Amino acid sequence: MVRALVCLLAVAIPSLAGPADWVPARWYSSDPATLELVRGTAVNCLVLDRGLWSPAFGEKAEALGVTLLGSVKPGEELAELAAKASAAKLQGLVFEGVFPAERLDRIAAALRDSKLAVVRMGPRTRMNLAMPDEVVATFQGVWPGINAAEDGSAKAAPSGAPWIDTNTGFLRFVRAALPVGSRSRVWMGYAPPAKQVIPSARYLQAIADAEMLGAHWLITLDGDMSQRLMEREEKAVDTWTKMMAAVSFFQSQGEWREAGAYGGLALVQDVESGGLYSGGILDMISVKHTPVRAVPGHKLSDGEMKQAKMAVNVDPTLLTDGQKDVLRRFTRGGGTLLTAPPGWKFPRQREDQITLDKEDVKILDQIWKEVNSMTGRHNLGARLFNVASVLSYMAASEDGKRVALHLVSYSDYEIENVTVHLLGKWKSVKLRAPGREERSLPVFETDDGTGVELDRLGAAALLVAE
Repeated sequence: MVRALVCLLAVAIPSLAGPADWVPARWYSSDPATLELVRGTAVNCLVLDRGLWSPAFGEKAEALGVTLLGSVKPGEELAELAAKASAAKLQGLVFEGVFPAERLDRIAAALRDSKLAVVRMGPRTRMNLAMPDEVVATFQGVWPGINAAEDGSAKAAPSGAPWIDTNTGFLRFVRAALPVGSRSRVWMGYAPPAKQVIPSARYLQAIADAEMLGAHWLITLDGDMSQRLMEREEKAVDTWTKMMAAVSFFQSQGEWREAGAYGGLALVQDVESGGLYSGGILDMISVKHTPVRAVPGHKLSDGEMKQAKMAVNVDPTLLTDGQKDVLRRFTRGGGTLLTAPPGWKFPRQREDQITLDKEDVKILDQIWKEVNSMTGRHNLGARLFNVASVLSYMAASEDGKRVALHLVSYSDYEIENVTVHLLGKWKSVKLRAPGREERSLPVFETDDGTGVELDRLGAAALLVAE
């Protein structure tokens, strides 16, 4: 059997960061001098194509504490990979593309014997979420941004808001499905659209789209940008500097990168009921800024439902009797439950599929009407105003005494006059954003809690309330 598969093979070197702490980018030169572009940044892991493997480059990277991974693609020579990687001072290999599974298994086993750690990356449907490695990844992803119609206007989602192409719904589910306490880091390995010059704002959106959920986009530049950056062209360096500032900002939010999702709406969903889609139910709900928590069936428990006020059960046929009892106790305790009828069920996701088919989008529209009717104008954690092109993600500290609201803009321009109503009474709300000093925001009372206003929102921001 042949399957699309990417494998990451990494050597553990004490002086370098481990796989769970790698912050990756593709690199486009073997000139050691180009490493100055990552010196002092959060990026500490570079992926190079076979033609760029170089001992001199490897020595300089090792001196800077930068991990190098070599890319291997179908059709390239697979013999003596460990020896060739070692000669080039690489700490790992990335197999990208479609390889015969059995042959790759044999190569991986041989590399393990050479004390090389092995992490497999493939299609979304092949991700091992039950027993994950330190890096859990997929090469499948949508290019984030507002989806435009043929006349240049923004397409509308079922909710009526602009259709935002995003991987955050998929990442919400993956994060929820990983074992409790897992330090696994998720990588998104997709490339920019071909034959396009990408503006700097779109790169910032791609970074924030993953980082908001504690994941990494394997930074990949378009051909024009990569060439200009390696040549130190001024505008390209300026764009790169902004990208590195965004990555550093998210990396500096250590506590909130690991904090659990917060929100009064629980979405009970599994892989079989669409958890791995982009543009699925989680995205449909979050585009209306309703704080929602994904709850995979295997994690459904009384404790998991404790903070929920409302819940949506996407496919009741997937639950065990014990899991159904959890939802019965939830409703007896005053919770509101929306149980999906048979017509909501999506077809089994194909291995090459990451978004819903056109016919399935019609089902999504039906689901939205029911969910919107249930949630209405309830504040389930936060309500946002003047944020049509923004997505949010809400997290809470373990003791529940602090919450954080991530805001990511998918507009190419700054947004002004954003209003946020947080559920509950909070004494202090602080604003953190890339390139800006942390500052306290004036708070005011609302019917359901605490309100703040942002005069402007750039690519991303974080509100921390306590």
